[in-house]
Amino acid sequence: MIHESAQIHPAAVVEEGAKIGANVTVGPFTYITSTVEIGEGTEVMSHVVIKGHTKIGKDNRIFPHAVIGEENQDKKYGGEDTTVVIGDRNVIREAVQIHRGTVQDRGETVVGDDNLLCVNAHIAHDVIVGNHTHIGNNAILGGHVTVDDHAGVMALSAIHPFCTVGAYAYIGGCSAVVQDVLPYVLAQGNHAAPFGLNKVGLQRNGFEKADLRALMKAYKEIYRSGKTLAEVIPALQEMATEFPSIERMIKMLETTERGIIR
Repeated sequence: MIHESAQIHPAAVVEEGAKIGANVTVGPFTYITSTVEIGEGTEVMSHVVIKGHTKIGKDNRIFPHAVIGEENQDKKYGGEDTTVVIGDRNVIREAVQIHRGTVQDRGETVVGDDNLLCVNAHIAHDVIVGNHTHIGNNAILGGHVTVDDHAGVMALSAIHPFCTVGAYAYIGGCSAVVQDVLPYVLAQGNHAAPFGLNKVGLQRNGFEKADLRALMKAYKEIYRSGKTLAEVIPALQEMATEFPSIERMIKMLETTERGIIR
C-alpha cells in the first residue's frame, strides 16, 4: 500500500505489500521488502536496503547504503520473524546497519525518536536506543545493549553485549565499554573508566547548578568515598528525596548485572 503522495523513484524496488506513508520519498536503487512499513514524511535516499518486519516512523532521514532490518549476526538466529522498530525524526547516516532482534531476547531491535546515528554505526540485534542519543561514526552497539535517552557513544567506540549506557552519559571516542555506565557519567578508555560527570551535556540539556552539585556529590559518594555499593545506595536514596535525578543512578546500581565501570 503506497500513499498517492509518496514519491518512489522508478529505479527503486518496493515489493507489493509494503506500507509507504504520505509524502515519503524513496531514492533510486533502494530495495524495500513487502513487510516493511514507513511513516509519513520519511526520506529514504538511494541504495538503501530495508527488509523484514521493520516499522519506521515519521520524518526520518535515511542516507545512502544504510541497511535496516537485515538478518542479525547471532549464530542462534534461525530465520524467525523478529522485528526492527524505529521512531520519528531520526537521522540515519550512510552505511548504518540496524539488525532485527532474536527470539532469545525480546525479539525486536528498537530505536526511539530524534536520534543521530552517524556513518557506519552498527546497531546489533535486540539493542534498545532511547531518544535524543548520538551514536558516532563506526560505533558498535553489541547485541542486547541499551543506550538510554540523551546519551552519546562517540566514534570508534564499542559497547559489549548486555551492557547499558545510562541517560545523559557520554562515551568518548575509541573506548571499549565492558560494564554498565551510570547515568550522567563521562567515560573513556580501553577499558572505559569514569572521568566525572558529563557536565557539558547536562548543561546543554538544562540541568541547573543545584542539580549538577547534587549529581557530583552522588558521583563522589559512588566512586571516591571508599564505601561499598550496598553502603552507598541508602545515602543516594536520601539525596534523591530532594534531587529526583539521582534516582536514575540508584536504579542502575540496584539492577546492574554486569557491574558498573570503575
